Amino acid sequence: MEKQSEPAQPTVAPSPRRLFVDLLPVFAVVVASRLVVLAVLGSVARARGASITSYLKNWDSKWYLHIAHYGYVTVIPPGHGNSAQCDLGFFPLVPLIVRGTHFVTGLGWTVAGLVSSGIFSLAAGVVLWLLLRDVAPADAATRGVALVYFSPAAVVLSMVYAESYLVFFVSLSLWALRRQRWVLGGLAAACATALDPLGVAACVPCAWAAFEAIRHHRNWRSLIAPALSPLGIVIFFAYLWRHTGNFFEWFAAQRRGWQQGPLGTGVPYDLYKFATNFFRDINPAVKSLGLGLVILAIWYLWQNRPPRLWVSYIAGVLAMAALSPIIGFSPRVLLRAFPLIAFVGATLQRRWYLYVLAGSAVAMSCLAIISSSAHWTP
Repeated sequence: MEKQSEPAQPTVAPSPRRLFVDLLPVFAVVVASRLVVLAVLGSVARARGASITSYLKNWDSKWYLHIAHYGYVTVIPPGHGNSAQCDLGFFPLVPLIVRGTHFVTGLGWTVAGLVSSGIFSLAAGVVLWLLLRDVAPADAATRGVALVYFSPAAVVLSMVYAESYLVFFVSLSLWALRRQRWVLGGLAAACATALDPLGVAACVPCAWAAFEAIRHHRNWRSLIAPALSPLGIVIFFAYLWRHTGNFFEWFAAQRRGWQQGPLGTGVPYDLYKFATNFFRDINPAVKSLGLGLVILAIWYLWQNRPPRLWVSYIAGVLAMAALSPIIGFSPRVLLRAFPLIAFVGATLQRRWYLYVLAGSAVAMSCLAIISSSAHWTP
């Protein structure tokens, strides 16, 4: 495939019949990837005499389900570390969607969470494919979706986690911004900022698109997108101000329960732990390998010139991850920077693509297995 800079115009919309036919492989990819995860976790559950549901609602899922059921607490517990962890350290849109699904369908909280996550995973695959169609043919766009859904951290797309929603809303925002649909682009980005702290990176392409529209076309209406984009996090923080008395209570909860330490120390610490412990400590080892993958992917992007709108979002995610004292370049960060993975999948030579996809699927399966224990925190 030829190197491609920012295309002048979006591709012409296909007919509904043609679109449905083109999307059938996308549906197959999403369903197949989720079946692989369920098969892996189901095998682990059977071997350990546990329930597969216990793995699908583990880790962050339990916090989201707790918020959906009971709402937020008003006070951070005393102390630091595990004893101070509370639901104030999590963003609200996933619990709101789970709560809505519960009340509409009457399903139990866990099932409602898994159903809503599954629906958004499928919808996210469709919107991501539509986004990739702006830079690649239909089959190549499907390959890009496949690499995202078989990426190492893709196990969380089957859990009650924010990633399936994030891929949907960020893809929708990028798709809309490229078509100068400023209200849709800004509102979709606002939803992303209410999902996850790294979702705030969705504000960056809104600002970039507005800058480009004003610079080239004097389109001042484009400022609607960056004006709307931070609404999700602003409304959440305003709620926390009313609920707890502190506008920045999320930061306090994170610092007390999770992200202790100076900003920017997460990546060096992970590299140090990997150098001294190698694979005896899985989390820093995986994050260190993630850094290597990020470097390779950035080199690939530099060589192949993806849309600058996508690059602005990717840069925002990676910068925020690098600044964190704990997140670093984990597999979940790479998944949240999904346009990077999708572009590689859509443009990589088919021969190399098959090797990359196979390796990524193996990594996803391995991480799914160790996510069922305390060895790797997804």
